Amino acid sequence: MSVNAPDDRIVVMAEDLTVQLGGLPVLRGVSLTVHQGEAVALLGGNGSGKSTLVRSLLRLTPIERGRVELFGTEQSQFTQWSRIGYVPQRSPVGLSRAKVKEVVGSGRLGRRRPFLPASAADRAAVRAALETVRLADRADDELTHLSGGQQQRVLIARALVGEPELLVLDEPTAGVDLEHQQILADVLATLLDRGLAVLVVLHEVGPLSPLIHRAVVLREGRVIHDGTLPEALHSHVDDLHEYEPPLRAHWLDGAVAPDDHRSGGER
Repeated sequence: MSVNAPDDRIVVMAEDLTVQLGGLPVLRGVSLTVHQGEAVALLGGNGSGKSTLVRSLLRLTPIERGRVELFGTEQSQFTQWSRIGYVPQRSPVGLSRAKVKEVVGSGRLGRRRPFLPASAADRAAVRAALETVRLADRADDELTHLSGGQQQRVLIARALVGEPELLVLDEPTAGVDLEHQQILADVLATLLDRGLAVLVVLHEVGPLSPLIHRAVVLREGRVIHDGTLPEALHSHVDDLHEYEPPLRAHWLDGAVAPDDHRSGGER
């Protein structure tokens, strides 16, 4: 599996981000860039600040100091949120009776006029998103009838239905078996070939490893590595040992070891 090289356009730029939660520092002077067509993985142990960084970039968590630009626009002035698709950590949302196509269609609301039914273009976008994640045949099923991996792909389809240029995923492989991780990797490869940028928070890279152009490792809210995935593994494994079990060779060969150290929520 291979993907195209990213281009020079910067879709996300963060400079000297500092964030506090409850009076405690979580991010300490973090800088980051993501280019169009690039897949950047945020790595690090529990509590290293990965999810907080993502939420800060998307203006979901306030910034104490620093600046963020999205598609060349200062974050405070940015309004074109349909250009960004966000898939947060999976949680038991009250969607027990919702059909797959309804969940995916909800990601289209930002493009629809209020109080009007879905248009032909909206319905076509839902079908296209479900085809991209290989779930077109489950459109009329209730979400809870799907496996965990399939539910994760539905949430990705919901993020894609707005036709974004940047896809942000927070631990999309958490609790997902190897088969569905491989399907997810294939889906992301297709999106990267289309020119989307991908920023993904990961604990285990697994089948996604061939897609990653750049790995950014956080430790105690600071960037300690910004380079290739093999460099992250071999140069900073000791830093990550302090937060989670040792990184092993399966990060690079695509195998996924049993994972009993997941956390339900990371600061």
